Amino acid sequence: MKAMVLGAGLGSRLDPLTRSVPKPMVPVVGKPVLGHILDHLRQIGVRDVIVNAQYLHGVLAEKIGDGSAYGVNVTLAVESELCGDAGGLKRVQSFFDDGSNEPFLVIGGDDLTDIDLEALVQFHRDRDAVATMPVKRVVDTSQFGIAVVGEDGLVQRFQEKPKPDEAFSNLANTGMYVFSPEVFQHIPEGQFYGVGNNVLPDLLSKGLRVAAMETTRYWMDVGNVTVYRQAQRDVIDGLVHSELPAGARRVGDCIVCAGAIVDGIIEDHTVVGRNAVIEAGATVRNSILWDGAIVKSGTTLENCIVGEGVTVSSSHTIFGGIIVEGNRPTI
Repeated sequence: MKAMVLGAGLGSRLDPLTRSVPKPMVPVVGKPVLGHILDHLRQIGVRDVIVNAQYLHGVLAEKIGDGSAYGVNVTLAVESELCGDAGGLKRVQSFFDDGSNEPFLVIGGDDLTDIDLEALVQFHRDRDAVATMPVKRVVDTSQFGIAVVGEDGLVQRFQEKPKPDEAFSNLANTGMYVFSPEVFQHIPEGQFYGVGNNVLPDLLSKGLRVAAMETTRYWMDVGNVTVYRQAQRDVIDGLVHSELPAGARRVGDCIVCAGAIVDGIIEDHTVVGRNAVIEAGATVRNSILWDGAIVKSGTTLENCIVGEGVTVSSSHTIFGGIIVEGNRPTI
């Protein structure tokens, strides 16, 4: 089975974290979100993955390489301009045209999840569907596509991001899909096209089978800074089953990645990235240090994010700070 990871978005809701890295490469407990996704795909036997990219695609290519570090083969497809999730899928149709007629997976590049993808694929096969998505009950429907699902697991109605008082369901589309190759017949070439806005309504209007598997497993769209902070704690607390990066170790309720030096104090779900340094006399609480960050002696950080290679030195306590490289690379 093959898979596609959607990685071309600008990640504007994660600004300023995405000033220097594209959204899929923002680290969660020292590993890019994309790395967590690739690990998940490898665990169910997926070996060939295509990732579409545009914004800071050179950074993504440099950091993820050919995927061998995650045990998969990664192909990077660079978009000259954004064309939507379905439009991006259409552009790489040839990747899936291998004559097998096998279904394939599509996952958002900012999805942190342990949803049972094997069960999802089997659910899709059992219902002979063109498209299948995991759905999860939510309180606020305004950020999601909403589905009404029959007892047979087939979608009866679909509504993209309705206002709460207009929603006819609270079953949210997680933005992950299993598609049969037939779906390409329903995506036009050369135009901006969305799965939720266009493909799913079109399939339903034609009477084609769209399935939805309800899940209670962990799923988080790591799409803004508040959620990003929460995702670190959720991984540390074991709320999502996800592999720590190689060489990482637990220190109390904190994570210290390979090569990091911690001579100061770390507390309360702090993540210390690879080769980061916390000098003696520094204190870091509930904070996220990216790879190579340095916290100098005498500095106290609480609820902070320190970007890759950034040095922080202060005689005052910094609360809730985001200290990152502000210049966007041109690649």
